[in-house]
Amino acid sequence: MSVLLLAALCSVLVSVLLKLAKRAGVDVGQAVAWNYVATGALTLLVLQPPLAPLRHADAPWLALAGLGLLLPGIFLALGASVQHAGIVRSDAAQRLSLLIPLAAAFTLFGQPVDGATLLGCGLGLLALACMVWRSGRDAGDRGAARWGWPLAVFAGFGLIDVLFKRVAAAGPPLGSSLLAVFALALLVAFAIQVLRRARFTLRSALGGLLLGLCNFGNILFYLRAHRALPDQPALVFAGMNLGVVMLGAAVGVLLFKERLSRTNGVGLLLALAAIALLAWA
Repeated sequence: MSVLLLAALCSVLVSVLLKLAKRAGVDVGQAVAWNYVATGALTLLVLQPPLAPLRHADAPWLALAGLGLLLPGIFLALGASVQHAGIVRSDAAQRLSLLIPLAAAFTLFGQPVDGATLLGCGLGLLALACMVWRSGRDAGDRGAARWGWPLAVFAGFGLIDVLFKRVAAAGPPLGSSLLAVFALALLVAFAIQVLRRARFTLRSALGGLLLGLCNFGNILFYLRAHRALPDQPALVFAGMNLGVVMLGAAVGVLLFKERLSRTNGVGLLLALAAIALLAWA
């Protein structure tokens, strides 16, 4: 269970670093770009993935290219969501994005559906609505950012999960797929910075490398948790998602003094219930 805790901690640390970026003088766009330098290098050094599967004629390059394009944009959306809506809402939206691949499994891949799964999906959607609920005080552009960015995180990470499942179904080793995706994402992220004529700074580069270290740590410890508990995937799934939501809530409220309305609080509880129910189902 210690590796699960480390995976959840690394995931929340990514949100914390994005939250602190502005006050530390770190440009989030540059940090996201340098993050892929770190994740790509660590994937190559630690996982040592074979490159031969990527040269096969049936390699899923369309899905890999989609992931390479999507990942930098969704990472930037997560940074904006953390800044405008807070860590609690952003991490909950990211974890509830599992509803999108579930819906795809039922509608596109023919997976049978049961009552518990339907109830979990219903609770998850209700939780998302409660988490992004805005009161009358949040009217205007600022209010739109508070609910718009978490919804973008929800949709984006859900689509990314669907594409990763397509890649996994095609058969290449996970390490090889990750290396290809990170390499493509690196090119896209730096291209975005060139287009916006960003002035690269050492501070942003160092912040991005630290961000990449936490990002890779999240992936590595999650994979090791599955390896340590090969017969209990539901436990790994529930432990990771519940851990991130609970730890993110604690960090957001206690460390950054994020305020949650009663509706948001209900949404947080519903999110935990939905994740637990889906893991059980």
